[in-house]
Amino acid sequence: MINEDSKSGVRRYKRWLPALMLCLLTAAAVGIGSAPAADAAPNKGGGQGGSGGSTTLLGNDVSWPQCGKALPESPAFAIVGVTGGLANNTNPCLAEQLAWAEEETLTGATGQPDVALYVNTANAGHAGSWWPKSNVYPDDVGNPDAVVVDNPYGQCSGAEDAACAYMYGWAKAYDDANIRGISNPEDYLWWLDVETENSWSTDKVANVADLEGMTDYFESIGADVGIYSTSVQWGQIVGRVSADSSLAGLPSWLAGARTANGAKNNCSSAPLTPGGFVSVTQFVSRGFDYDYSCI
Repeated sequence: MINEDSKSGVRRYKRWLPALMLCLLTAAAVGIGSAPAADAAPNKGGGQGGSGGSTTLLGNDVSWPQCGKALPESPAFAIVGVTGGLANNTNPCLAEQLAWAEEETLTGATGQPDVALYVNTANAGHAGSWWPKSNVYPDDVGNPDAVVVDNPYGQCSGAEDAACAYMYGWAKAYDDANIRGISNPEDYLWWLDVETENSWSTDKVANVADLEGMTDYFESIGADVGIYSTSVQWGQIVGRVSADSSLAGLPSWLAGARTANGAKNNCSSAPLTPGGFVSVTQFVSRGFDYDYSCI
């Protein structure tokens, strides 16, 4: 994490709509609680913080940097990293942290899923440990689970182009859902962690294709997808996204705030893709990532 087809939008958020409408109606009726003071750190549990009696329910996200650390108690929601900093590996503490999230997270405290997942993303090309050579994955000879992927960018033949970038993203999402120890991957919201510290092509079209491949795979199994980044890093890696991209309409999780108030204010920022909305914002306090639900 940082510190370290739009027409399908209605289908994509069918599971979000009841919670979102409830939050909006509640806010209109009774008002939304204020965030912690700008200089106040969250309480030990991460669930509430502030001064003068005001409280805000906060979530936490954890991954490999928190391996071996005592994790926050009773977060309002939790987001667990599936990969270990790179797009092609696994968080060594995934099982432990997912168990923490399932046990400690408050139920229905915000409009967020109680437990969500995030994965590192990249478009490394031939510099990576694996690069696709076809539209078939898994691509080992004779694999009975292999499928021919419907690639909107055409045939992948091993070049560092949009067609193979799409296949790379599709394959990484396949691996995340199938080989890293996640049971019922279709039940989760998967956040795509998009950061400049990972490896990306200078071809933004290829980078878009890569993230579309990941999105299309997760949505093909019935899972929801969102994007984590900052506007600056998103602009450097992806740039503009067309309204007919499968990235359009996805929820945004925005990083970069330094305080809870800053995170709350970032809810009014522009989403990363057209037709999307800012769903979560993040700030860092005392070595942990805290997350503010904007819905």
